[in-house]
Amino acid sequence: MLEVDPNPIAVPLDLADLLIDNLDDDINEKLLDVDSLFDYLELNDSLTHPWTFDDLPTAAEVPIANSIEQIQEPKAKGQSRRRKRPRDSQPQPCSDERPKAKRPKPSGQPKTKESQAEPAVEPGSHPASGPSPAKTLPMSTATPPRIFRVYPSQTSSAIPIQFITISDSAGNPVQLSPPPPLIRFPLPRSATTPTYILVPTVSPPSKCQLPPLSPVDGTVAPVQMSSSPLGSLSETASKAMSPPCTSPVSPGNEMSPCKESPLPQSPKVLDIPQNVKDYIQEAKAHMSQTYQDMEAGLSLSSHYVDVQVSQREVVRSGKNTNKCLDKELVIKGDTDRQKTMLALSQIFDGSNGEKSRRYILLLGNAGMGKTTLIKKLCIDWSRDCIPQFDFVFLLDGKKLSVTEPVYSLQTLLLNLSSSAPSCVDPEAVYAQILAAPKRVLIIFDGFDELRNYETLLQAQEKDLTASLQKDSKAKTFTVRQLYSAILQRVLLPGCTLLLSTRPRGTASQLLRRTDSLLEMCGFTPANVETYLSQYFSDPGLRESALESLKSMSYLNLVCWNPGLCRLVCLILEQSRSVDVLPRTLTGLCHQVLCLKMDKDGRSTPTHTEAQAQSIRDTETQISNTSQAKKCSKNNQGKSRTQARTSSRTQRAKKAQEQEAQADKVDQDLRSSGGEAVTEDFDLLSQLSSLAWEGVKANSSILPTGRDISGKVKAFGLRTGLFLSHQLRASPCLSNSTKEEGENETEAGETEQRTENSERTTNDLTDHQNDQILLWANPFLQSYIAGVHLALSRTLTDRSFLQTLPFQSGGKGRRRPQREELELTQRFAVGLLFHNRTELQRFHTHTETAFRDMVANKQGLVTKHLEGLSYADLTPSQILEACHYVYEASFTHSDGGREAGRTRLVTHLAANLPEFLTFHGVQLSPPDVFTVQKALEQGGTEGRRFCLDLEDSGIQICGLRALVGLNNINTYRSCIADAITLWELLEQSDEESLLQRAVSKFTIHPLKAKQVCHIEHLEKLVNIHIHKRLSDSSSESHSILSEGVPAVKELHKLEFELGPDNGPLVLPKLWDLLPGLHNLQHLDLENSKIGDKGAEKLASALVSLPSLEILNLSQNCIGDEGVKKLAATLKDLPNLHCLSVYSNMISDEGAESLAAVLPHMASLTDLDVKFNKLTDVGAQSLGASLRNCTKVKTLRMWNQCIPFGVLERLIQQDSRIRLH
Repeated sequence: MLEVDPNPIAVPLDLADLLIDNLDDDINEKLLDVDSLFDYLELNDSLTHPWTFDDLPTAAEVPIANSIEQIQEPKAKGQSRRRKRPRDSQPQPCSDERPKAKRPKPSGQPKTKESQAEPAVEPGSHPASGPSPAKTLPMSTATPPRIFRVYPSQTSSAIPIQFITISDSAGNPVQLSPPPPLIRFPLPRSATTPTYILVPTVSPPSKCQLPPLSPVDGTVAPVQMSSSPLGSLSETASKAMSPPCTSPVSPGNEMSPCKESPLPQSPKVLDIPQNVKDYIQEAKAHMSQTYQDMEAGLSLSSHYVDVQVSQREVVRSGKNTNKCLDKELVIKGDTDRQKTMLALSQIFDGSNGEKSRRYILLLGNAGMGKTTLIKKLCIDWSRDCIPQFDFVFLLDGKKLSVTEPVYSLQTLLLNLSSSAPSCVDPEAVYAQILAAPKRVLIIFDGFDELRNYETLLQAQEKDLTASLQKDSKAKTFTVRQLYSAILQRVLLPGCTLLLSTRPRGTASQLLRRTDSLLEMCGFTPANVETYLSQYFSDPGLRESALESLKSMSYLNLVCWNPGLCRLVCLILEQSRSVDVLPRTLTGLCHQVLCLKMDKDGRSTPTHTEAQAQSIRDTETQISNTSQAKKCSKNNQGKSRTQARTSSRTQRAKKAQEQEAQADKVDQDLRSSGGEAVTEDFDLLSQLSSLAWEGVKANSSILPTGRDISGKVKAFGLRTGLFLSHQLRASPCLSNSTKEEGENETEAGETEQRTENSERTTNDLTDHQNDQILLWANPFLQSYIAGVHLALSRTLTDRSFLQTLPFQSGGKGRRRPQREELELTQRFAVGLLFHNRTELQRFHTHTETAFRDMVANKQGLVTKHLEGLSYADLTPSQILEACHYVYEASFTHSDGGREAGRTRLVTHLAANLPEFLTFHGVQLSPPDVFTVQKALEQGGTEGRRFCLDLEDSGIQICGLRALVGLNNINTYRSCIADAITLWELLEQSDEESLLQRAVSKFTIHPLKAKQVCHIEHLEKLVNIHIHKRLSDSSSESHSILSEGVPAVKELHKLEFELGPDNGPLVLPKLWDLLPGLHNLQHLDLENSKIGDKGAEKLASALVSLPSLEILNLSQNCIGDEGVKKLAATLKDLPNLHCLSVYSNMISDEGAESLAAVLPHMASLTDLDVKFNKLTDVGAQSLGASLRNCTKVKTLRMWNQCIPFGVLERLIQQDSRIRLH
């Protein structure tokens, strides 16, 4: 049967579902003939049908987007909802209609006058533009085309469809020129032979507007709800059913509305109701006022630094990307990262002319400024700088603590969102949101890690999903259910989502959903100076702070993190000397906490030295008494047998005595009038316990189920350690709810409704008063938790040991450790080696007891770190070990503990692996500084190292610092970063460092997994060939007189870009291969080379005399390609392994290989399995093998070679193998 499809656009709309479902009730299988169909429709005017037919083509009326999406949705999910038609001869009546009487067969019925009078479409013209499709059909029809209208469910507008019948006898192809929108409709189980083509008629735009269906209950929404122009469909259906040139520009189309250039002229978007416009302006005013401050004392307008974000990419992990579904983030080099920087206004723009981004993930570690950037986005929207969105809603991850099902989508957006003001007419606003979801931006903030999103992306129950899609106001859901539905695109599928989180954890589902990955890049040195200039208004103080910061290398690098930069400014504001500035992260957070406590305690009266000394004396006397009791007990002689049998009892008694002693100390201190002296300790004790619980739970929210004293809450809020967060906003009642309440009051409804109303009011009142407390700064939370681990009296040595890092061994822990826990462990180690004088206010021990406790825990830490096998640690664990040792070794000096610090540093430097790799670990500037200190200490011990910094994202300045060390043998990094460093050193005339940077650089072996890897290698090879760093330089550099050593030492190149990205850079590969004269191993497996690529490769192989292994498996190489390769392969004197596994080589190609096989003197292994050669080619290779004495194996099994032939060949020569 002839099929015609002049329109290349694929139409996902299954019109057969729509028509058959609607015709099931009145038409049986015998009425599939067009004439019979129309006769039946005309004779049954009395029946209620969902369709009509007209005499003349009218204006195009197309189905609304909502109805089309209802049809498309099952198809998108891979589920067919087509109903099987019953085999009964009579159609079944509908449940809501009266049974219909039998009708006679329509075959013999004459046509009615109305049907006979129907005029045909004028030949040579089209209803809208161009000739009619009927004119070009190679057949003559006596019956003119008919117009058949199909009504979608719950609408009153018709779909005009034109039937064109094409018979089997048509001898010529049917051409429709110009091609109109076309939908083929082969009627199933048809007894007739023609195929029916349904062509929707096209007409000029009409002022009639089709109201969209509301997803609430299926009712028709008012026209004012829709912001899409007339005739807009879903994205795919719109492309298929309307010419591209006539598609209007609207928010419903996939165009980027955030381009800097002005938008082209387009039909005016339907007006938004005035009350909704008023709400939008109120929301902008509310947002401008709410998000004006970054934090207490700092406003966005005066202290915000415009930072850029970088575009991240994901790749499928594993060599065989077709079989691997997991994705991992690509860590780019500093040079490539600078090329992908985006300004704030470009976040929602599509790249390279693509459509706008709709699912955006913003990554950044703690303190990197994600929340600040989101606030800036909200401020920009309130100032009309982001015009593509009418609504912006900010949803916080902390709202997930609301577990009661009390919200719908409307109340979630208009009541629970922190960016939404009180709404007078929520029904109209919500209706506008549903009508134009592409004009809505929903921001998710407050999710600490990627894995927290994964729990929300798990599949929900079908009943729950269906209930969410209905969005009935009678049903309420939990915040988690609604968040999950929005993230899974069940609710508001057309809106734009912006998700912020930390990059720790795995989120393969989330990475597969997102179409844009952004990362906060932190402050550059210029950003740090700008921030300090805005922070310090006094010019003198500003200059002093900048000079002090530049003199402290570690603090200067810490300011890369905006959150830590804020803490550094607090210290610089109060410090009067560079000597008192901290040199570690522990010292920084310690001084910040002390400043906050001092500021809070200035209003309280200070204590006299006599009171403090009397309290110390009392505690010392109690401690001495307990020690005397212990000595007297130890003097009592006991036999070894009695000691063993009573050891458990003694431990229990000692624990009880220690607890009783601690309680007695507290009671004596309070009875002697020392309550005020111990107030700081009491507060810090409770704070540290709360902070440690939050770190263990990976949460910044204070536990709501635990009683927290009012003093602690007040102290935390006064000092800024806590923030008060409104958990639930007061829900605004809709107009319909208010009217119902008034009617109930006036009419005196039943007692049950009154009780329900009172209960609802009480619930809303309780929700309004709900507030939670959370930690304001993640670094201070981790530091205070570290105080609990290091100085708490309730934490036993065994419990303390369990909190130390690397408990599960080097390679035993697969999942990376959480950032908060790593910081807490780092702070605990730093506090144990901190100056004890500065820790006096953090404990109530005597000096002797405190010294003994600290010394005991120091010994545990030292023993634990010295017991690590650094060769078995992962790169991230080695980095953490460097941080622990640095925190313990570079705090303020304190007499006898200097030996302990030196011992830790010496042990670390002596046990670091000689080949030190940080491959795949993102190195921040503070990370590089701690590694540099460890390597410098190793240099004093005579150690030398080889560094692998590839895929670490190290900045150029950090790379320079590490390369400049004298004890570095070789280093490996991103090729583009190394070239950038060389160019900078050449510009600054640092010849000595440039010489070391060039000579120590290595790239062997090289795995090209990204397109940029080949691009960078091409640039490096050009430098090697031309012997100059830049193209602008006409003379070669003396350092490069012999080329680049890294290129000469490259012996192995693996091309692992796969069949998708591989062909994109194959031309570059053919150009650079002749420069790799010493290449020995070339792996091009699964790169889709083809015959043309094989010809290019053959030309390049001439320049590779050292090549020993060549892998060309799975590359679609045929006989022509093998012929080109064979002519070159015989000239490779060192080639001993050749694989052309799984290509398209037939007998002709096998004969080409057989001809050159005896001339390949060094070949020992040949693999031609899974090709298309038959027994002829196999026998040719077998015969040639007899003349090759050095060949050890020949693998050539495939299904085209008879097994008997292979068996006979194997018997003749045992070197032939199947596998």
